[in-house]
Amino acid sequence: MATALLQSIDFKIHERRLPELILSGIPGFDAVLGGIPRGSVTDIFGSASSGRTSLLFALLAQATAREEFCAVVDASDAFDPTSAAAAGVALERLLWIRTGGNAEHALKATDLLLQAGGFGLVAMDLGDISPETARRISLASWYRLRRAVENTPTALVVVERAPLARACATLALECARNRIQWSGVPGCSQLLRGVTFAAERRKPLRSASAVFEVRAKLDNGWRSGQAPLSGARVMTAHPQR
Repeated sequence: MATALLQSIDFKIHERRLPELILSGIPGFDAVLGGIPRGSVTDIFGSASSGRTSLLFALLAQATAREEFCAVVDASDAFDPTSAAAAGVALERLLWIRTGGNAEHALKATDLLLQAGGFGLVAMDLGDISPETARRISLASWYRLRRAVENTPTALVVVERAPLARACATLALECARNRIQWSGVPGCSQLLRGVTFAAERRKPLRSASAVFEVRAKLDNGWRSGQAPLSGARVMTAHPQR
C-alpha cells in the first residue's frame, strides 16, 4: 500500500534560480566578485576612506546608465552629488532622501521605497551613523527589509562601518584602503593622484577579493570618507582560494 501511495505522488524538484546581478562596470570586480544580486540585501562595510562609497558610486553609475531609477537614503548627510556626478552617476535618475542622522527614519524610508517598487538599486548609507545607534537597529527591521526586497528586481545595498544586516544579507563585502599614491617631492609639495582599495567577500564564505584603484580629481580634499572622484577607474582582481 505504501509503495502504491508513493507511486501516486508526483515529485517535482524546483531549481532555485540564481539572482540577476548588477555589475559595477569595473571588470576586475565583476569578474571576481560577480556583482550585486537583485532581490537581496548586500552589506558593503568598512571604515571611513575604505572605498565603500567609491564602490557604491560605481554601482549607481552602471544602474543609471542602463536608465534605471535608483535611490540613496542618506542617514547623515554624507552623500555628495558633485562627486557622484563626476563618478558617472546620472543624477536625473537618482532620488536622494536625507534623514538628518535619524537611523529609524532611514529604515522606514528604505522600506517605503522597496514597497513602492520601480527602482533598480536602493542604497541606505549608514556609514556615518554612530556604532551605538547602528547596533540598536533590531533584527526584525532587517528581516522586514529582506522580505520587502525578495522576488523584486531591486538590489538593496547597505553601506556601513560594520556589517549590520548579517543573516539577512545575501552578500557581504568588506572594503579597506591599501595604498595612497602621491606625486611630487616627498616632504615638499605633493599631490594626491589616486588611492588603491581592496574589496573582500565575507559572505558567502567562498573567499575572493579584488583590488581597485580610484584616480581622483581633488578639489577640497576628503569629505565624509570619500574623495571627489573623476570618472576614471582602474581595477585589477586577485582571487583567493
